[in-house]
Amino acid sequence: MQQWLNNYSRRLINYDSILAYAVLGVVGGVASGLIVLAFELGIRQLSSAFGASDNGEGFESLPRWMWFALPAGGAIVLGCAYALLKPQDRETGIVHVLSRMHSHYSVLPLRNAIVQFVGGIFALGTGQSGGREGPGVHLGGAINSLLGQWLGLPNNSLRMLIACGTAGGISAAFQTPLAGVLFAMEVIIAEYSVVSFIPVILAAVSAAAVSRTLAADDWLFTLPPLQLNSLLELPYIMLLGLCCGAAMAAFVRISTSMARYAGTPVVLRFTLAGIITGCLALLVPEILGMGYDTLTLAIDGKLALWALLLIALCKLLATAISYGVGMPLGLIGPSLLIGACIGGMLGAAGSALLPELASDPAFYTVLGMGAAMGALLNAPLAATLAVMEMTQSLSIGMAAMLAIVTATLTSTGVFGQRSAHQAMLKQLQRIVPDDPLNQLLHRTSVSSTMDTRVVRVPLLFAQADLEPLLESTPVWCMVERDGDDLYLVHGSELLEWLQRTPFADGTLDLSGAGIRRWSVSGLPVQATLRQAMDTMHTGTTEAVCVYERSQSSGRQILHGVLTRESIEQYTLASTLAKS
Repeated sequence: MQQWLNNYSRRLINYDSILAYAVLGVVGGVASGLIVLAFELGIRQLSSAFGASDNGEGFESLPRWMWFALPAGGAIVLGCAYALLKPQDRETGIVHVLSRMHSHYSVLPLRNAIVQFVGGIFALGTGQSGGREGPGVHLGGAINSLLGQWLGLPNNSLRMLIACGTAGGISAAFQTPLAGVLFAMEVIIAEYSVVSFIPVILAAVSAAAVSRTLAADDWLFTLPPLQLNSLLELPYIMLLGLCCGAAMAAFVRISTSMARYAGTPVVLRFTLAGIITGCLALLVPEILGMGYDTLTLAIDGKLALWALLLIALCKLLATAISYGVGMPLGLIGPSLLIGACIGGMLGAAGSALLPELASDPAFYTVLGMGAAMGALLNAPLAATLAVMEMTQSLSIGMAAMLAIVTATLTSTGVFGQRSAHQAMLKQLQRIVPDDPLNQLLHRTSVSSTMDTRVVRVPLLFAQADLEPLLESTPVWCMVERDGDDLYLVHGSELLEWLQRTPFADGTLDLSGAGIRRWSVSGLPVQATLRQAMDTMHTGTTEAVCVYERSQSSGRQILHGVLTRESIEQYTLASTLAKS
């Protein structure tokens, strides 16, 4: 088994090993589908224990006093629990995933995943205003990253595993595999290639299959056939996109404003969010929880105009504040509800003003869902496919694209807002570059580019060591003393010095050799080129040595050497090859 894993890991070193990564896709999809279903089950069980009905929703059926007491009390308890954790262990959600993919090279810790699972269930089960999809993305990515770490897979494959877990998380939550794929590509890894698409597609399909098998009758909602009634509605659809874009820009602004108080004690922050949610719930109890029951009512046209307006405003405020203070909640579900309410209002108004031209109000409700989601995430393709998959209709595509693009342009171009997650990363001062060079460095393993022509030589060099060194003619020599690696020298320079320097008493002290010494840092064999560059920068060294610990002796096995120049040459060659 270990030999098979070693062979498989070597296949994954090459980012173009489509078949090897396809296996990752299937495994990652099944794992993410199962963890998301377990998360949803936990929410339902907890909310039912508090008296809510309708599969984790239905908080409106609770006594009026619980509309305030449940979210406020739940936030206080959650804040007290978070106060016992270290600040780095409290980080959850998509922001955490994006940050760790860059700063920790796709190594997601188990502790944060547990906090997300337990904290997310408790938050949503006590009626906090948020969604399940952000936690699902974190959990799907985390379980795949942990699986890769346990198997000792290279870090460049962990990046792909997280993308597979992300796609699987969205696919399992909504049973929308295409939207899951585009979400992973647009939001998480920001990369489009055949090698990337194939495992992510397989993961989305596998997760959807798991969801439909274990939750076959648990469709989010049922929609009637929808289509555009007249091309004269296109300007009105653009107005819908404008309204949704403005609403999502306000959402991002509120959430980032709240994030400025990240240094405030977590108990106070969570308590404030819970009290605000409870006060708003006394006015509009439909904002409690994920809100999918209210979303169904909006699509069915069972909510009055004033109710749609109040729900949209209160849901936006409650969710933005809860997300901004760091609660383990998602944003996609609330954005769908907010967009649906905005679309429902405009659809009802259009039907009243021009009944002979206007499409069904449900049509505008669905367009609003896609427009708000696309603007909030800055992911127009994923939002378009999500709408088309949820409606199971291609005829809505043109109108959906227009509304979503208009909303995205309004949020980004008119109001200057980034996506919610990118804006939060900026507010928290997390740098996550996604330019092509960084993408290349992150997805390339050190094992595929290192120079393996390296040997160890003792600091006190014996004359008997010269002949083996002449036979191997290494490019690099690692000078060691008592089992400790000291520094690197060029093999040719060392041999030249040894040949012109007489041996005294049969040995030479290499510390007296007048040749260039290269300062080095160590790296595990699973590392990526991005990690190699960061290690050299942090340690102010000129090269990195790639090691693997021997399972029998425990000693570090030296596999190869990488210098800054060799990495730059590799990236330049790769760029020229693509151009």
